[in-house]
Amino acid sequence: MLISSKGRYALRLMVYIAAFGGAEGKVALREIADREDISLKYLEQLVRPLMQAGYLRSVRGKAGGYALAKPADEIRAGDILRVAEGTTAPVACEGLDGACARAGLCSTVKFWTGLDAVIEEYVDGVTLADLARVPEIDLVI
Repeated sequence: MLISSKGRYALRLMVYIAAFGGAEGKVALREIADREDISLKYLEQLVRPLMQAGYLRSVRGKAGGYALAKPADEIRAGDILRVAEGTTAPVACEGLDGACARAGLCSTVKFWTGLDAVIEEYVDGVTLADLARVPEIDLVI
């Protein structure tokens, strides 16, 4: 599975909001664009499907921005990747969803199904809260 920039940037966008959303949880896209070195136009394209999926909400007004629509510990990395990428499947194999007429004859469908299960378990086992934890830095003086 190759995650495109769409999936990588969507995850970075959501982690940034989870980590730096402040008391009200909102962050301006311009701030994210500047801090994460991602085009503002690209971020604008990413927020739409994340809002439609119920993971982001828009906060209007002068001090507006975007905030998580759910607690960070309820949003899994896999949720975001599936919204951005459409799937986390490692291959385009119809056997993964049982739609392939050759599944019973195919020598690799079991392998792809197993790999898909491992990927799904991993990406769904990591939440935004996990990714947003900023490790404490020991300062050497």
